[in-house]
Amino acid sequence: MSLLAAATLANTEDDPDELESVGQLDAFFERFEYTGRHDRDLAELGAVRDLRPKLRRLMTTDRDSAVELVNTMLAEAGALPQLVRHDRFDWHVHAVSPSAPFATRIAVETAMAMIDVIRADEMSRLGVCADDDCDGVVLDLSRNRSRRFCSTSCGNRNAVAAYRARQAADS
Repeated sequence: MSLLAAATLANTEDDPDELESVGQLDAFFERFEYTGRHDRDLAELGAVRDLRPKLRRLMTTDRDSAVELVNTMLAEAGALPQLVRHDRFDWHVHAVSPSAPFATRIAVETAMAMIDVIRADEMSRLGVCADDDCDGVVLDLSRNRSRRFCSTSCGNRNAVAAYRARQAADS
């Protein structure tokens, strides 16, 4: 889930910005079932907003550059992977304390998820939206690797444009 959360967070920076209030940050925290520290203040909101370009860079770069970014993110956070079990979640890996700032936890969880993507040589699952007017991050989890758009809106807009172009060509 952390790569989906990271792609979603990176895409909140698009116009219009979808992460402008503490309430929107609360909704993000809840939607992606984060646990641990959540200060619910403007400082935390600012730190999470500041993380978005780094996540976008990580998810849209080449494999070797992604390795450098992952290693930097983990080192900066002093990450120490450990198995934990809490709430309704069975054993899984946390690499920073639940009391670490929310932005730090997002960065580390994303970096940890990217380790699997890099090791499996699956960077082709990440990319940029095929819509000419959008630069949203695309996380393609489809079986046939066919996802091209970051959102239903971008996909629909392009489908309508293609339909209209076909209709114009036929008339």
